[in-house]
Amino acid sequence: MHEPIPLPEIEAARERLRGLAIRTPLVRLNHDSGLDVFLKLENLQPIGAFKIRGAGNAMAQASPDELANGVWTASAGNMAQGVAWNARRLGIPCSVVVPDHAPAAKLDALTRMGAEIEKVPFATWWDIIVTHRYGDKAGVFVHPVSDRAVMAGNGTIGLELLEDLPDLDAVIVPYGGGGLSCGIASALRARGSQVPVYAAEVDTAAPVAAAFEAGEPTDVEYEPSFVDGIGSTRVLDEMWPLVSRLLAGSLVVSLSQIAEAVRLLAVRNRIVSEGAGAAPVAAALAGRAGGGKVVCIISGGNIDTAKLAAILSGEL
Repeated sequence: MHEPIPLPEIEAARERLRGLAIRTPLVRLNHDSGLDVFLKLENLQPIGAFKIRGAGNAMAQASPDELANGVWTASAGNMAQGVAWNARRLGIPCSVVVPDHAPAAKLDALTRMGAEIEKVPFATWWDIIVTHRYGDKAGVFVHPVSDRAVMAGNGTIGLELLEDLPDLDAVIVPYGGGGLSCGIASALRARGSQVPVYAAEVDTAAPVAAAFEAGEPTDVEYEPSFVDGIGSTRVLDEMWPLVSRLLAGSLVVSLSQIAEAVRLLAVRNRIVSEGAGAAPVAAALAGRAGGGKVVCIISGGNIDTAKLAAILSGEL
């Protein structure tokens, strides 16, 4: 995985996704800092997250024979929902392997969609992400990050950004494994845009920042938190060539900054965002991406209601 996703693959993905994923709105953040911040509202997708794009594109390219035994993925929740939603639409079985800290809101959604759920320790789950294997699981495996079709689907967001805001100055993307940020950056570069694309990370798990500092992937500590959609112990080796080539760096923010961004989005824009989706807003409001028109990808809104209520009441 050394080359960016080419434009024809991203444009083909957009055609496959018509009628599945919606073209999400791009709106201004209502706030008082003076910074010009825009929000790409992927939390409004049918599953409440951008993952419907990558999952939909990957599954659309699988043959009926390949799909006969169903599909499976390893995901903390949002890619699992993307795969499960498309599996239900196609009438095929779906199973997902989730880390044991996966939030209830995402697990409840998977149950509603009829997915078979298997909880495993984080280390076991991460091994699946690295090796692309887990026992004798049958069916098509949709990798949540490094699948080219998944990244091409994610890249359709980049096409929409340039069409809706051609003079944007920076993009901040939550970083889970790099499939979203590298997909978007691939689309921007393919369209001739050189605006910087930054990873947004939380300081309890920031492998991208460590990798850029070391010049190569390196292990970091991982502390589970309400920010469950991003963070890991290491940048995937297979993704580092793309990450190092396409991303301008990592903007690391704290849990308290992200909680404040969740509150701001809810109170000022009436937007429900999960922690990962609010991380770019926290980074933008801290001035980490500079001035000009800064786009924040609100990657998802699948946050437990109890956690949201606690954050809105001022708790962390």
